[in-house]
Amino acid sequence: MLAMTLPAPGQPLAMADLPMPQPQPHELVIKVLACGVCRTDLHIVDGDLPPRHPGIVPGHEVVGRVVAAGTLATRFQMGDRVGVPWLGGTCGHCAYCASDRENLCDTPVFTGYDRNGGFAQYAVADDRFCFALPDHYDDVHAAPLLCAGLIGYRAYRLSGVSGAMRLGLYGFGAAAHIICQIAVAQGQQVYAFVRPGDQQSQRFALQLGACWAGTSDNRPDAELDAALIFAPVGSLVPAALRATRKGGVVVCAGIHMSDIPSFEYALLWGERSIRSVANLTREDGDAFFSLIGRHPVTTHVQPFALAQANEAIAALRAG
Repeated sequence: MLAMTLPAPGQPLAMADLPMPQPQPHELVIKVLACGVCRTDLHIVDGDLPPRHPGIVPGHEVVGRVVAAGTLATRFQMGDRVGVPWLGGTCGHCAYCASDRENLCDTPVFTGYDRNGGFAQYAVADDRFCFALPDHYDDVHAAPLLCAGLIGYRAYRLSGVSGAMRLGLYGFGAAAHIICQIAVAQGQQVYAFVRPGDQQSQRFALQLGACWAGTSDNRPDAELDAALIFAPVGSLVPAALRATRKGGVVVCAGIHMSDIPSFEYALLWGERSIRSVANLTREDGDAFFSLIGRHPVTTHVQPFALAQANEAIAALRAG
């Protein structure tokens, strides 16, 4: 089978002919129909995240159909369409797994990082960590839901969202454009913060229902109840704290971020809090797919062929 592999961090992906994968007892072999390109893929390719396996196949927003299954993989049937997310497996017995916090597992397996992902014609996944996908999303538009959607939803949930509130979204990319639609549908006022000069993203945010859109170096007239930071830029943390009211929360949603600069304690005082998001749980996925059944979202995509994976990575890097 053909796959795009990473020879070493900082190098372009290279096309390789790999053996057809064979499933272990709890595994599925899926024919890949579409795979989203996530900023975490960019962090892996660029070496922001330490390499785990030379020649890894990236990709963890995988949509595919089951073509083979291990003896214990009984959740799906041949031909079923499934989604494969970033969290590809956990130990099931550490203190975190035992307390319903499998996203913090001590020995997790990540798709496209610890095991080969979806930049390939076929992929293997643990059936216990796959999701059934809503029928009303085609393959290409379903793919971003599997990380941008899931991580955006977890960040949204950890913000303590309840009732009508003012929600700031820093970095209006894949995750933000999905969660913006959900927040607006639930009656939130969304404030979108984009890179200076990025008028296209400002217009896009307003089209999706944001009540305000401006650059990340500006502050809206009203204080935020919570802020979600999707851009991997540490300087946005004190900026978001300045824009957030007393008692508010700033959620850092990325797996990697540049260093957070020092800031005066007054920004944190007033019972403001900062928290991070680590991975996802299967419960997050079930809740998210149930939610978008009630509040459908539209994903905006740009398709590339498998052989154009480096072009897709470059497009993401360029914003």
